[in-house]
Amino acid sequence: MFKEDHFFQELTITRQKLHQIPELSGKEYLTTQFIKNYLETQGIRILDTQLETGLVAEIGLNSGPIIGLRADIDALPVQEETQVAYQSQHKDVMHACGHDFHTASLLGAAKLLKEREQELPGTIRLIFQPAEENFQGAKAVIETVTFDDWDALVGFHNSPTLPLGTIGHGEAKQTASVDRFFVTVRGTGTHAAHPEQGSDPIVTGAQMITNLQAIISRHIPASEEAILSVTHVKAGQTWNVIPDQFVFEGTIRTFNTQIRQQVHQLLERIVHNTADSYLQTANVEWIIGPGSVENNVTLQQTLTPSLTKVAREVLTLSPSLGGEDFAYYQEHVPTYFAWIGTGTQIPLHHPAFSVDDQALYYAVNYYLNAVETLLL
Repeated sequence: MFKEDHFFQELTITRQKLHQIPELSGKEYLTTQFIKNYLETQGIRILDTQLETGLVAEIGLNSGPIIGLRADIDALPVQEETQVAYQSQHKDVMHACGHDFHTASLLGAAKLLKEREQELPGTIRLIFQPAEENFQGAKAVIETVTFDDWDALVGFHNSPTLPLGTIGHGEAKQTASVDRFFVTVRGTGTHAAHPEQGSDPIVTGAQMITNLQAIISRHIPASEEAILSVTHVKAGQTWNVIPDQFVFEGTIRTFNTQIRQQVHQLLERIVHNTADSYLQTANVEWIIGPGSVENNVTLQQTLTPSLTKVAREVLTLSPSLGGEDFAYYQEHVPTYFAWIGTGTQIPLHHPAFSVDDQALYYAVNYYLNAVETLLL
């Protein structure tokens, strides 16, 4: 375990600097340049991947296994409410998911691994991944990086609900599959005083939203975890006009592939049948996200016991209905993923979300331990 106080004090400053320059998915230009400058100062090689944002770097001089370490770098469209001295300098953008913490942790691990480069019996590749929040970043990396010779890829996410010093892992699936739906209902607009002269899509859309709630409660077995949430609705421009269009969107989260397909089919059927019963039309658009994060069996057996070297406590966690595009990598390389406790109790994506910088100690050593266990 690496414990040097001055190192972690400097890394805390690095994390706080990153926190001040949050950028949305696919627009992480300042963040990418910050990472690049930090790595180049340490003499770490930046690989030519043609990524527009984010980057991949490499440490190692000797032949041997190739181990990857990944951190995501993007932020969220949230106005910060933490009141910390180093709060976001970008209006309505905030690191409300802790990706600044992830990035700083990997930068710190990279610096320490570079100091040991001569003795490493293999290669470490560092993925600073953009656009995790919209689930496009991992796909962009996969399109530009060949994983054929990689032996493993290790990642983590912070967890404010886990105590500081705790590391959690799942025995099977750790996160849910994530799909986004966007429904457009088309009717006929008219004066609000004469609804009979039009065909009100708001009534139809509201009925659809109500009907959709029966999918999980009445069509999916209680033993299967699944969520269907409608999260955004929009219709009309003023109070006395019935509009000709009503739109709503939301998300579906599941752990079972068959259940995932069943929910999709039921949603489509309910939307179209409800529209038809009101003599209207509707369209469903899908954005299919990642599947469930599931650790490689061999890596699970190898790395999980070693977490006791890093954490105060190691916990086996139930699957989370949150999503993670780290799942895309497991289709190309053996992967391992865990949760590192930050103990602040303010949930992810909240405008007052914060990270206890003492957690950098556990996150950096989590990366170092993975390298030592798999490479040394």
